[in-house]
Amino acid sequence: MFALLALLLAVPAAAQLEAPSDPVATPTPEQTIAATRDAGDDERIAERISGIFSELPAFRGVDIMVREGVVSLSGTVPKPEDVSRAEAIASRVSGVVTVENGLERDLSLSAGSAGVSNLADRWNGFLRMLPLIAAALAVWAIIALFGYLLAGLGRVWHRIAPNSFLAELISSAIRFVFVVLGLVIALDIIGATALLGAVLGGAGLIGIALGFAMRDTIENYVASLMLSLRQPFRANDHVVIDDLEGRVIRLTSRATVLMTLDGNQLRIPNGQVFKAVILNYTRNPQRRFDFDLGVDADDDPTAALKLGRDTLAGLPFVLAEPPPEARIEEVGDSNIVLKFLGWIDQGEADFFKARTRAIATLKVALEEAGFALPEPIYRLRFDSRSATIPMMPAGESGKVATSEAKPSKPSLETIAEAEDIRPANEIGEMVEQERRRGGSEQEKDLLDHSRPVE
Repeated sequence: MFALLALLLAVPAAAQLEAPSDPVATPTPEQTIAATRDAGDDERIAERISGIFSELPAFRGVDIMVREGVVSLSGTVPKPEDVSRAEAIASRVSGVVTVENGLERDLSLSAGSAGVSNLADRWNGFLRMLPLIAAALAVWAIIALFGYLLAGLGRVWHRIAPNSFLAELISSAIRFVFVVLGLVIALDIIGATALLGAVLGGAGLIGIALGFAMRDTIENYVASLMLSLRQPFRANDHVVIDDLEGRVIRLTSRATVLMTLDGNQLRIPNGQVFKAVILNYTRNPQRRFDFDLGVDADDDPTAALKLGRDTLAGLPFVLAEPPPEARIEEVGDSNIVLKFLGWIDQGEADFFKARTRAIATLKVALEEAGFALPEPIYRLRFDSRSATIPMMPAGESGKVATSEAKPSKPSLETIAEAEDIRPANEIGEMVEQERRRGGSEQEKDLLDHSRPVE
């Protein structure tokens, strides 16, 4: 009895333990195809699809056939996406079981093809837009013409700008701005703002590419502008630009033209001139010359220095202020090197002629005062390797056979009357002739004598 009761209690517990914990999802029944069809369903489906396609120009060439709810499409459509579009429309009609899509894109060149029709539509649209395009071009021309007239006020820009080069740059910028502004307004009139964005974007990329490709040219152009504003030199100035020396002929928008001291024309790109170290000998009329002379190691260098200063001070072309100077430069093995310095006025004396005459005068003065100007001393060694060298007789080692007697040394009076030291101006005259000859329109001189030199 007790065993039967325990069995009855265990059965519900076991049933509860074996029950699933998660509910089982009931499958959704798939859409079924009707086993029978009413008479005339296929015709109604075909008429419905034909009516829809007749309202869409892209599907007017599509043939439709319906049998037992299966729609077969054939024919051509203008674009590839129209193939899937036609199938999607047909499958949405009630009663359609499936769609057999046999449509193809129309690739023919017949007059009724989609490509030709599209081209004809575009041409007709262009013809309809011709009056609007003409009005836009007229607006562009009027704005551009106004910009050219405004840029043509040369006197105004030359009065505002510090030089002619900058005035021409302002005129060119005004013309460019008005031409671009007219183009923007014209494109906006015809509704081609998208084209305008593409053009401006492409122009920006092209501008960046050209900027990298023409970096040197742009740098040279900017340097020309800066040099025309700074005015670092005048025409006929004697300058040294880095290691290039000459007299300035003109400053153009591309290069600085020099006349070298041997009469040749030298063109230096303005980009190089702007970054170069420029030495101008003409800006300061006073210029100092210097040279070295050596005296014997046994001589008194202090007396030689005093004699040198007094001799230079006595030359008529040497300035009293600043006074001449002399200093010991170096003590060698057999001589003492002295450096002598003096100042001249380049408007009264030529630098090279004055230096030459000062050297000759001071050399004679030192020799007349008993100072020896030693020659280099060499030590000769004779051994078995130099046996072929003939030996000179004793007592004649310091003599050198000469066929002619040495000329007599010049005196101070002879040196003073020997040479004219007035400035040599043949290069300056050549520069003036070149400037009077002038350059082309592209080589206008940007040097302005009315403005101060930097």
